Amino acid sequence: MTHIATRPPAQSTIAYDLYRPDRLIAPVVISVPHAGRDYDDTLLASARVEPRVLERLEDRWADLLAHPLVGQDHAVIIARAPRALIDLNRHEREIDPAMVTGLPREVPLQASAKLRGGLGLIPRRLPGAYELWRRPIAWAEVQRRIALIHRPYHAALAALMREARETHGHAILIDLHSMPPLPPPAAGQNAPAIVLGDRFGRAASARLMTLAADVLAGRGIAVAQNHPYAGGHMIERHGLPAQDLYALQVEVDRTLYLDAVLDGPGPGLAALQGTLAALVTALTSEAPRAAYPLAAE
Repeated sequence: MTHIATRPPAQSTIAYDLYRPDRLIAPVVISVPHAGRDYDDTLLASARVEPRVLERLEDRWADLLAHPLVGQDHAVIIARAPRALIDLNRHEREIDPAMVTGLPREVPLQASAKLRGGLGLIPRRLPGAYELWRRPIAWAEVQRRIALIHRPYHAALAALMREARETHGHAILIDLHSMPPLPPPAAGQNAPAIVLGDRFGRAASARLMTLAADVLAGRGIAVAQNHPYAGGHMIERHGLPAQDLYALQVEVDRTLYLDAVLDGPGPGLAALQGTLAALVTALTSEAPRAAYPLAAE
């Protein structure tokens, strides 16, 4: 089983497991796009590296943070396909052309700093593993992954957001990720344990960010906003404040919920699950958009 939850998913595909009640009880939708652990034999055979290296691309066990919310009837969508196969937090044209054979000249590609660092739609390299794959990938295979995994995940998430807005007047996406420990910002200060990102106000609002930061700080967690992670394609695509659709990326220090070697659930998991539940509760009770301006206003 890829994920461990308190109930079977309402829908399960090659791309995702979707947990939801018949009627969305809250405007908050939770997405965990980098938790996929379904490594098939074909993918592993095409890799130059051991499976444990590909696992470094994961937000290891980040789906566990959302499982209590499944039991509380919140809408939660969790990736099944691993990030090594395709990165749901990248634009579908964020492709390194050197990785692809048969790429048509007329296909428009999108450059980015992440892509230049080897972490595009199809991840190419990691520190200590310069090339992840034995050979370039056929364009037809890239298209297959987009059609079977990337587009269905985003379509399902967009449908959830629209339904939440229709039911509650607005929708708020929590895009849940995990990160390596960060260095302290200055001597004598605590390193941020959670980083909130909203694309510098373009995906959410100052009030939502402040509310989220206050909830986390009230539980003793050091919080940073938009640095070093401001959010990626997921919240840029689904956070549209002018349409009453808001999105926050939540990056969690893995040491808060994993074991000492950052490979399995650790003693801090239950506390962090409670923190995420408190954040969802606070955002659920927040007023609709008409009551607050955008950060850029």
